[in-house]
Amino acid sequence: MGNAAIGKAEMAGTAEAATATAAGTTAGSQGPQSSNEAGSTGSSQRQPPETAPVQAAKASTPDVIRKDAGEDVSSIEIADECLVVEICIDRYLWALYQRAPKEDTIRVEEQRKVTVKKKGKTRTVTQTFTRLVDEDFAWKDPKAAEKAGMPMSDYVIGGMDRGFKLKLFQALHAAAEAGLSPGITSAFRDDYRQSLASGLRAATNRSYHGGSFRGGYGHGLAADVVSIKGGTRDERWASSEILWKWIDEHGKEFGIGRPYLDRDPAHMAPIDGKEYADHHRGTTAQHTGSDTKRHNRLAVRDDHNAAKRPRTARSSKVRTI
Repeated sequence: MGNAAIGKAEMAGTAEAATATAAGTTAGSQGPQSSNEAGSTGSSQRQPPETAPVQAAKASTPDVIRKDAGEDVSSIEIADECLVVEICIDRYLWALYQRAPKEDTIRVEEQRKVTVKKKGKTRTVTQTFTRLVDEDFAWKDPKAAEKAGMPMSDYVIGGMDRGFKLKLFQALHAAAEAGLSPGITSAFRDDYRQSLASGLRAATNRSYHGGSFRGGYGHGLAADVVSIKGGTRDERWASSEILWKWIDEHGKEFGIGRPYLDRDPAHMAPIDGKEYADHHRGTTAQHTGSDTKRHNRLAVRDDHNAAKRPRTARSSKVRTI
């Protein structure tokens, strides 16, 4: 069975250079910031350190979903030389984002009037039913990027915290080297983009993906990662579970973890951040910002679980009218 050959030996130059500059990049990393700091953050956030020329990653083809189980998913190869490590990392993460299907299963509630018999009496009640339907949310990031006046890659990848991008790159590159096929379905999200989320989600300005309360653009500290391996959603779900298990076993080596585990399996965050610490007792966040209260909330379900397995509908409590 074929796996994604991400980077191969040629990626070593980028990975080594990224590791060499980890200290400098992480030092510039900031955790969740207060809204007072958001105003000073913009597209000029990037001030990459000087470094030797390294290789940049880019997608070889846009068609990455296997039509046949026997075919390999498209690989990401090293093609161009670049002078700045951060540019190489951004291109690599952007390629992972481009190749991941933006699909989800969302809950849609319907109310129906039904007749029930209780204690010998017939009554008409309104019963709420929940249907699970497939959703393609690929339109949401482009709409948000257009509203922000940015190219898609600058919006989705550029809005993440520099230190977090480095950790994410190192972890996903290692996963690819281990024979896995990671893809990114969501990265930076501003308040407007968060308002487009469906289902259970964080407040519009409090998303760790980059809400204004957390610091806004340049301070995104979350990304949703799935596997692109598989020709059907069920196959991609199964391969995603393998990827998430790998992250649980090896992610801490790179400073990456899953705060919510099975409640929001695709959601990745830095293990030294507040979000992860709030959901893992005994973990201390290095960057707490101004958000001093603990928020043990269910994570955003919207675009995170892009490989979510379809389930049967079920009804909720009965409300009498």
